[in-house]
Amino acid sequence: MLCWARGLLRGVQKKTVCSLPRRGISQLPPLRMRLIQFQSSFFPGQRIGVELDLQTIIDLNAFNPSLPHKMKEFLEGGDKFLEIAKRALDCSQTILARSQIKVMAPITDPEKVICIGMNYVDHCLEQNVPVPTEPIIFSKFPSSIVGPFDPIVLPAESQKVDWEVELAFVIGKKGKHIKEQDAMEHVAGFMVAHDVSARDWQMEKNGKQWLLGKTFDTFCPLGPALVTKDSISDPHGLGIRCYVNGSIVQSSNTNQMVFKTEALIAWVSKFVTLNPGDVFLTGTPPGVGVFRKPPVYLKAGDWVECEIEELGVIRNKVV
Repeated sequence: MLCWARGLLRGVQKKTVCSLPRRGISQLPPLRMRLIQFQSSFFPGQRIGVELDLQTIIDLNAFNPSLPHKMKEFLEGGDKFLEIAKRALDCSQTILARSQIKVMAPITDPEKVICIGMNYVDHCLEQNVPVPTEPIIFSKFPSSIVGPFDPIVLPAESQKVDWEVELAFVIGKKGKHIKEQDAMEHVAGFMVAHDVSARDWQMEKNGKQWLLGKTFDTFCPLGPALVTKDSISDPHGLGIRCYVNGSIVQSSNTNQMVFKTEALIAWVSKFVTLNPGDVFLTGTPPGVGVFRKPPVYLKAGDWVECEIEELGVIRNKVV
């Protein structure tokens, strides 16, 4: 049976034959290219997949064995590899149930994790501080990255661990001195991030340098998928929320970002070359624990859910 068509696949050549029944277009939303990394007991190591629906994923490495097994290398392949993923989604072959896999962070080995501080207008108002006139840049080490459903480990060195839901985006095309009007050409897609923060190390110790407070192991859950930029209506108009033990603690919209994706890429690429797989965390809205009265911090047994419209939810238990 010929491959069934899927929205936004215009111009993609149909080269394979599918064995599954045709699905009605009217029953499908527009194309949701949601790329994941996963592990399975069926295969050694990690693999690349694309979400078919809430229950199933397509194993891209089984669909086309020539594809790399890591997302960073997949992104380096550019449009050629993305078209293979679209064709796999179109044909719905090599399907695995979610119960058969462990979903990993969409990116596990970026060269850089670039973070933006004080990047929501309402978060600045929460602190009664001026809105920045230039992006405030800090970093996390890639070793802080964990998957969308992995535990957050409270370090013995900190007693003030806090939550921060953030919109993240991933670079898909190398560039330096990128102009704002060209910046989105360098974006592969968007995902949910949790910038877990040890406030005592960020705000009190070690000369109030942010790095150590931001980069403990497990302090950067990412996921649940890398949603390609053409699958999102507007990354700067999405509801963004954080829940702790089911209670909402942060609720805003990415339209509150001071510096949007294009401006951040143009700014950072003045200083460093951006490479495929580099991750940007774009700041958090108000509602973090440190500015509550009295302050509230995470404790063992807590569950944190970070949610962004059109991107999904990541859920992490604090241990």
